[in-house]
Amino acid sequence: MRIKRIQAETIVNAQGKKTIEVIVNKKYRASTPLGISLGRNEVLAFPSSGIPVSVVNRTLHRALKGLKLEEFSDLEAVEKILFEYDPSPNLAKLGGNVVLALEYALLRAMSNNEVWKFLKTSHGEMPTPIIPCFSGGKHLSDSCDFQEFLLIPHGEKFSDSIMISQYIYKRIWEELKPARKSITGGWATTLDPVSILSFLKNLKEEAYDKFDISTGIGIDVAASHLFEGGSYFYKNGKLAREAQIRHINMLSSIYSLEYIEDPIEENDKDGFGYIKGDVICGDDIAFMDIDWLNLITGKINAITIKPNQIGSIIKTKQLIDWARKNNIETVMSYRAGETQDPMISDLSVAFNTQYIKTGISGKHNTSKIGRLKEIEREIK
Repeated sequence: MRIKRIQAETIVNAQGKKTIEVIVNKKYRASTPLGISLGRNEVLAFPSSGIPVSVVNRTLHRALKGLKLEEFSDLEAVEKILFEYDPSPNLAKLGGNVVLALEYALLRAMSNNEVWKFLKTSHGEMPTPIIPCFSGGKHLSDSCDFQEFLLIPHGEKFSDSIMISQYIYKRIWEELKPARKSITGGWATTLDPVSILSFLKNLKEEAYDKFDISTGIGIDVAASHLFEGGSYFYKNGKLAREAQIRHINMLSSIYSLEYIEDPIEENDKDGFGYIKGDVICGDDIAFMDIDWLNLITGKINAITIKPNQIGSIIKTKQLIDWARKNNIETVMSYRAGETQDPMISDLSVAFNTQYIKTGISGKHNTSKIGRLKEIEREIK
């Protein structure tokens, strides 16, 4: 594939905020999301001056026109040009969303929209879905303290896992009649974490009796957003570091939590080692340099993968390879301010991440689910 034309335009994401869509050779389109819960180490989505559409349409178009791309590694030549234009570590001049939208569109052009087949590094295993069912924290500030309560269904097929998630999701509405939900699809609730977990435990047992499919429960604490001045601040009080660790471990033990994400603040690398559970996942910490990641090896056993936080598809693949080498599982993850672009579905299958985290409500989320179902049919 030879680059003939690169153009960009702004589109609106699930939050109603502007983000970028890049079109390559007038046919292959890609867009990138925005986050709400931001790690201090991720690259900027866009420069402070705004979305640099004209830079893509003029400067990058001229710089990349005529370049021939045939395989994934050829994107290194693209990144060399982009990072010469913007050498800042946080992509302050271009923005990570611009880099990723361009690279996604190029991947679609190289593969004729079959990215997962073009990139696949495995036999096409499907990831286990992680589905938000309640939202709080920065996603819904007047809801529960934790950012997300999660379902981890274990159907034999991906489509079975989605079916059981939809059943539990509907049962939540039938039982609680929540008035609204976040843009990630999680229901709002005034219940405290203990009550939520008790409620979900009962629903997952009901679903197992009905469908004979087991479902794990998880939490995304997003603890960095609760942390200030050495303590974790909840609506009903505050906890010191040691009390926070005991609190999370108590919930993990009583409710057999399968997945615990960001249970303590992002700079407390040693604290992660005291958390007990099946899958201890780092989100905000996953975008520090490799030296930092090596320090937390053995303290976590999973990390989230959010490509636009990294600002490079090459570096995204390198992070996944590093995780695999160090026996750390990977969670391809959506952002709160999603677009309808389902590229993370292709990347999850292609790069063989163990999990994919995405909502099951709203077209910006269901586009990812729909794409994964398509891929599963092609694999089978």
